[in-house]
Amino acid sequence: MNGGCEIKSFKNKKEAEELLKASRKSIDEIDNQLLDLISQRTALAKDIASSKDYLEMPVFDEFREKAIHEKIKRLSEEKNLDVDIINQIVDMLTILNKNAQKGILRRNADGKY
Repeated sequence: MNGGCEIKSFKNKKEAEELLKASRKSIDEIDNQLLDLISQRTALAKDIASSKDYLEMPVFDEFREKAIHEKIKRLSEEKNLDVDIINQIVDMLTILNKNAQKGILRRNADGKY
């Protein structure tokens, strides 16, 4: 899937190599930003865990996860991204966050002490 972008044509090999190098550099920078964002997202687990603990809520919030997936589906379709793959990524991020919450609260998988 090319995200709706046109395939670039090149005048010569050097032009293609330069674009490849620049694109890879941009991907590396984006990867670094993604990891920073994932770290920030996961760090919020402490606040979420504290709030859930006070409110006596389980770690797993079915309503919240359903709302996230609905939002992700809409945004993925708007951006012409593979919805199934984006959902898998979001599932992994959710697991990462829930595991961090459970670690903070020392709860079992079902969200109970």
